Amino acid sequence: MPGKDGTGPLGQGPVGSGGAGKGSGGRGRMGGGMAAGPGGYCVCPRCGERVPHQQGMPCSSVTCPKCGAKMVRG
Repeated sequence: MPGKDGTGPLGQGPVGSGGAGKGSGGRGRMGGGMAAGPGGYCVCPRCGERVPHQQGMPCSSVTCPKCGAKMVRG
């Protein structure tokens, strides 16, 4: 039973502390933190053509100007 001073039994710290200070340890959005950043290139997996990556546009939505395949981040 908590005392009047807000501590738990035998003065073992605040009631309901529940391990304060222990975070989830996740990093960034979705816990991955693996974004490649704004620079770099989109690369065609079929023919190897490289085009500069445009921020805000995923490489998977870009088609290769040479062969028409979907690009990947390189």
